Order: sequence, then structure tokens, then C-alpha cells
Amino acid sequence: MAEFDVIIIGAGPGGYVSAIRCAQLGLKTAVVEGRETLGGTCLNVGCIPSKALLHASHALHDAETNFEKMGLMGAKPKVDWAKMLAYKDEVIGQNTKGIEFLFKKNKITWLKGWGSIPEPGKVKVGDEVHAAKNIVIATGSEPLHLPGVTVDEKVIVTSTGALELPKIPKSMVVIGAGVIGLELGSVYARLGSEVTVVEYLDTITPGMDGEVAKTFQRLLKRQGLDFVLGAAVQSAEVKKGKATVSYKLRKDDSAATLEADCVLVATGRGPYTDGLGLAEIGVEMEKRGQIKTDSHWQTNIKGIYAIGDAITGPMLAHKAEDEGMAVAEVIAGKHGHVNYDVIPGVIYTTPEVATVGRTEESLKEEGRAYKVGKFAFMGNGRAKAVFQGDGFVKILADKETDRVLGAHIIGPSAGELIHEICVGMEFGASAEDIALTCHAHPTFSEAVREAALACGDGPIHS
Repeated sequence: MAEFDVIIIGAGPGGYVSAIRCAQLGLKTAVVEGRETLGGTCLNVGCIPSKALLHASHALHDAETNFEKMGLMGAKPKVDWAKMLAYKDEVIGQNTKGIEFLFKKNKITWLKGWGSIPEPGKVKVGDEVHAAKNIVIATGSEPLHLPGVTVDEKVIVTSTGALELPKIPKSMVVIGAGVIGLELGSVYARLGSEVTVVEYLDTITPGMDGEVAKTFQRLLKRQGLDFVLGAAVQSAEVKKGKATVSYKLRKDDSAATLEADCVLVATGRGPYTDGLGLAEIGVEMEKRGQIKTDSHWQTNIKGIYAIGDAITGPMLAHKAEDEGMAVAEVIAGKHGHVNYDVIPGVIYTTPEVATVGRTEESLKEEGRAYKVGKFAFMGNGRAKAVFQGDGFVKILADKETDRVLGAHIIGPSAGELIHEICVGMEFGASAEDIALTCHAHPTFSEAVREAALACGDGPIHS
């Protein structure tokens, strides 16, 4: 029986980052993973491959619409779908092999197979049982399914199937207007598919700043995505290789159908804990299936911890990574910390959408006095030069103290720009602190400074 200080179940972003941090802190560490490659959903069938396809399809869009404007003349490119998928797979391979290299570098043992916990302090992988002073559950999540909709990963697919369709569909229905549905829907829209997004709620991207969501929907519509909002999907059936999606509008209960070559079910994800044996050893669970943990990510069973999508909170790879590092610190006898008020969220469409902290809606509901600083990218020289003048930066600050409470960006490189705000919020920055910081010209980040100036006397370029 092999003995370890820590055994982590799952090699996704939470698991592998936690393992590396544990090893750096001098703990003898092993990771259980049943896939042929490390990196979990994110690297294999999630964040990384979808970004590859988003990049490729945006390059196509640029070639089709912007090259001639810049004097780049020539025949417009044709899409070789097989080659595009091969590029996507190469990106996956580079990243997963990179994790394998880091495991070897940090002397982390990869226990290949699917794990379970027969009793506290023990992890079973295949027929072998390994001893661990500490166990970290980092098993991630899986797509949620709708009643009346059977996924076959051929015609009716989850995000996994959508990343490896045999051909580009002429038409696609996306069920769910969240991050996954909009990212992949925009990929196929750029590649020529007729994309219709069906959403149960009356707005896209639930929980997002309302003004950003409206602007985002308008820009996606301009890119060719159609939206049916306030619609409850009843069923999706496949006949002769085509799907029929039936739905009812919530406002009047009227029924309608949509036909498509492909249906992407993107209605969210749920924690994946099957087969771990948690009920048998008495691990407490939340009502929605997540593992219940305390402020140190420990379950009610001493020595068993859980992080990432398997516990409550936003299902984001970087949230799992933060928790993975923090739980490693706790196990090593140090202080682990995650600031859940400063976890950014990003949608990698074009334009990108990024958000952190409070929304106007949540501040109004609380009754908190706040001020808004806003600046449109049309006033940013760099954005106009690269055909990305759509969108804006919005900063929310406390009305009395000027402390930054949140920020919402829709525009070029929003996913990078948001981190200036994140660092500022970690240090308790005021909007004035950002406004008084010199920003290089010409950069997209000047729009952030202008929005901060707008919290005071006003921006310069608007």
C-alpha cells in the first residue's frame, strides 16, 4: 500500500494546481485521474479547445470582413473543418502534455484510473488501495440534461460533442443563453451556421449586469445569432438525422418548434461526485448535490477536503485553482485564503465580456449608494484602429468613499482588462486611484482609466 501526505481525486484545474502547490510545500502528493490525459474538462473538452475554435473563427471573420478595409487583398479563405479540428486537438495536446511535464518536475504520482474513498484515509484506484493523510476531492462537474431531451453527442450534443462535430451544421439550436452556449453558438455562426438561441429566462447571461447583457445580445444579433427568450423547451427529437425542438413561450403558453441539423444543450453544469462512495462514509452534501465544506474546504469528515465545481460557488476554472492552492496551504499548516468577492468572469466571444464584483442590480437591491463611471470604446483610438469600437467599460464605486465595488467590460480584450480592476479591488482601491495611474497610449486599457475618471469630474475623450 502506497502512502501519501495528500491524494487528490481529479486532475482538472483545481486538482492539478492543488497538487503542484502541495508538492511545492513539501508534501508527498498523488493525483487520481481516469482520463488518458491530464487537465480535466477544461483542457480536454472545455475552456482550451473552445478558445482555439473561437480564435480560428474570429480570424475567419477578420479575413472576410476587415482585410480589404486594411488593403489586404486576395481570395477569401475557405474553411477546412478537419484541419481546424486538428489545430484544436494540437492545442489540447500541447496543454495536457505540459501538465504531465509539471507532474514529473514536481515528483507528483499519477494514479491512473477512477478513484473512490472506501474509508477516511484511503483511496481505491482499480484494485489498489492507497493511504493518504489528506484527501482532496476535485472531481469537477458534468453537463446538466433537460427532461425530454436525450443527448446522443451526434445530433443533440453537449459542449463535448459540439467541439468535434463531423461537419459544420447548416443550422443549430442552442438551448441556454449562458457562457457555453453563446461562445460555441458564436463559433458556428461565424462558420456559416444559422444559430438560434433558446433561453428560459427573459434575458441572456443570467446574473450579469443588465446594461451589458442588453448590449451583448444586440451585438450577437448583429453577428447572426437569433434569440428566443422566455421559452421553456419541452422536447427535442431526432428523425432522419435532423432535430425538432419544441418549446412554449412562458408569457402566453403558446407552443412552437424549431428544426435544426444540430442541437447544443448548454443549460449549465452540475457537480460530478458519482462513484466516490461519499454517502457510504457519511460525507454531508448540499441540497443541490454539491459537497458541503467549511471555511477551510474540509468536509464533515476530518482529512477529507473538496474544491472547485464539486462544491458551492461559481463553476469557474480559476475559482477551482484558487481553492486548490488555498487548500494546499491549509493542509501544509499555513493559512489558505480565497477572496470570493473578487473572482472575475469572462465570456470569450468577440467582443469579450468580463465582469467582477457587484452589479448595479445587486447594489440597488441592497439600497447602497453608488456612482457609475462609464466610457465607450468608440472613444478609444486603439479600439477604433482594429475595428473593435463596440462596447464600454463601466466602473461602480461607493458614492461616499469612492471605493471600487465592481466593474463590467464589453469590448476588446475585456478578459485581460478586468484584472486591473481585480488587483485594485484586492488593495481596496478607489476609482480615483485608477484614474490617477498613468496608462500607456494607445492601449485598450485607457478605456478603464477613462471610466475611472468618469466616476469623478468626467472622462477626457468623451
